[in-house]
This record gives sequence, structure tokens and C-alpha cells, in this order.
Amino acid sequence: MRIFLDTANIAQIRQGVKWGVVAGVTTNPTLVASEGLKDYKSVVQEICAIVDGPVSAEVTVEGVDAMLAQGRDIAKWHENVVVKIPATAEGLEVTAKLAAEGIKVNMTLCFSANQALLAALAGAAFVSPFVGRLDDIGQDGMALVKEIMDIYKEYDFDTEVIAASIRHPMHCTAAAKAGSDIATVPFKVLEQMMKHPLTDAGNARFLADWRRVSGQS
Repeated sequence: MRIFLDTANIAQIRQGVKWGVVAGVTTNPTLVASEGLKDYKSVVQEICAIVDGPVSAEVTVEGVDAMLAQGRDIAKWHENVVVKIPATAEGLEVTAKLAAEGIKVNMTLCFSANQALLAALAGAAFVSPFVGRLDDIGQDGMALVKEIMDIYKEYDFDTEVIAASIRHPMHCTAAAKAGSDIATVPFKVLEQMMKHPLTDAGNARFLADWRRVSGQS
């Protein structure tokens, strides 16, 4: 399973890339705005210059014609850009048309296996089931990821599954166990994935013992 960062924070993206574990980024206007940034296009292009992998950028308009025009424009921002399209009837039509033009689409806001099935049939390169938001309303978000993976394997679809709306490290573990191709995570969750109190305690003990036997204490 690959790890993407779900952020528009440039410093966090740079750090994740330095750790050697970030293979892509998902972002949207809300994440850009939360960083106090305004020029969506320049932010996406800067992210593409840092990460050698897919960078999802979301359309911000409604209507098939408007979404198609904006999607085509977004796709020109950088060769690694993937256009995020919502899992709606209009989004399905837009996805099919963009895919036919060779433009990669990430169908986002997916909350059912049927939406994921249609996304694959329309030619989406990625589909993003929102795990955390389903958990918030009492449904098992990770069960949806497993269901989608089972369907995709049964019919050998090329569409990759991005477990999205990740809230905590156990979501990442569950996504990996479900066979998800990708998990897109906030930077805080990425940090938490590497932390364990026993690792910290053991490392502190090893260093203390080394200082003692080497005469440094």
C-alpha cells in the first residue's frame, strides 16, 4: 500500500518526501484555504515539483460543461496532476469523457460500492472512499474499502482505491489489511504511524547504556 499526504502544507509535504514514504498528494481548495493560501494553481504546481507521483486537484464548479472545461485546464497544470471529480451523476459523465481523452480522474466523495463500481466502469484512474465520514455516521468505512477491493479484484479493474478521510493510524492498518492500493493521510497521522512509546523508551535506554559504557556519562 502506498501513502499519500492529504494536505496543502508545503513544509509537511517536503518532510514526508524526505522520510521516503510519501508517493503522492491529495488536496482541494479547502485544504489550500486552511493554509492561508489563495492561488490554488500555483500551490498545486509547487506540490508537483516536490512529489514525484500523483497529485489530485479538485474541480470547483458544477455542471458537466463547466466541470469538463475546468478539469481539462487543471490537467494541464502538471503532468502528475489527477483531476478530482465528485461521485455524482454529472461527475460520472465528466469522468467518462475526461478518461476517454487520456486525463486521469480521481472520483472522490465515494460512499458506496455501487459508486465505486460505476467509477471504474467510467474509466476513473482512482476512487476515494471516505472512511472517516462513514464512521462518523455509524457505518463501517473500512468495510466499504474491503468491499470495493473485492469487486475490483473479481473483475480485474485497473482503478486504484485510495482510502481517504483517514482519522488515525489504525485506519491505515485496516486499509493495508483490506488491500487498499493507497491511503491518503493527514501529516499528523503519518507522524503517529511511526511513534510508539516502547520504541522511545528502548532507544533512550540504549543511548543511556552507550554513554555509560563509553565513558560519556
